[in-house]
Amino acid sequence: MKPIVGILLAAGASRRFGSDKLTRSLPDGGLVAVRACRNLLAGTDRVLAVVRPGSEELAALLQAEGAEVRVCADAEQGMGASLGFGIRTCPEAAGWLIALADMPWIEPATIRNVADALRSGAAIAAPCWQGKRGHPVGFSSVLGSELTALGGDTGAKAVIQAHLDRLRLIDCADAGVLRDIDKPEDLQILTTIK
Repeated sequence: MKPIVGILLAAGASRRFGSDKLTRSLPDGGLVAVRACRNLLAGTDRVLAVVRPGSEELAALLQAEGAEVRVCADAEQGMGASLGFGIRTCPEAAGWLIALADMPWIEPATIRNVADALRSGAAIAAPCWQGKRGHPVGFSSVLGSELTALGGDTGAKAVIQAHLDRLRLIDCADAGVLRDIDKPEDLQILTTIK
């Protein structure tokens, strides 16, 4: 059986944060990208982490967790370039879960539910918390050619919009599907999500 591969996008420049946010500590002591990787590994068959050139420390941390790490030479072009690169790196997958390395609070059970939706035939699947679509977003291999064509800063949103009728939303009680880290204060534990 072909695997469901988690693609951890960890090639951003952290411009809004002001420094490398992915190796920063969470309130409980874990590191941002390591926690996101660990959660993704718990819910998929394997994980490919896409990093930018010069991210040796981050690459070593993610490899130590069990992820395959690849350097995207075009990461500076934007998320679409990294995403397309990740899909092209593992074309043999039955589907891909696209996860962001700055979202460490997504529960493994939520990730497993999205992967299971792909296994049961969904073309696109995503968790939904209180009526809002979150991450990670899963894509079946039938959409592989559209995903590999992505480039620049155009993410998968265009692919989702083109196939809204094929999107399976999975209700969850996991506020982490909406919570990313953009600024240093986002590292704190929040009791509510806006």
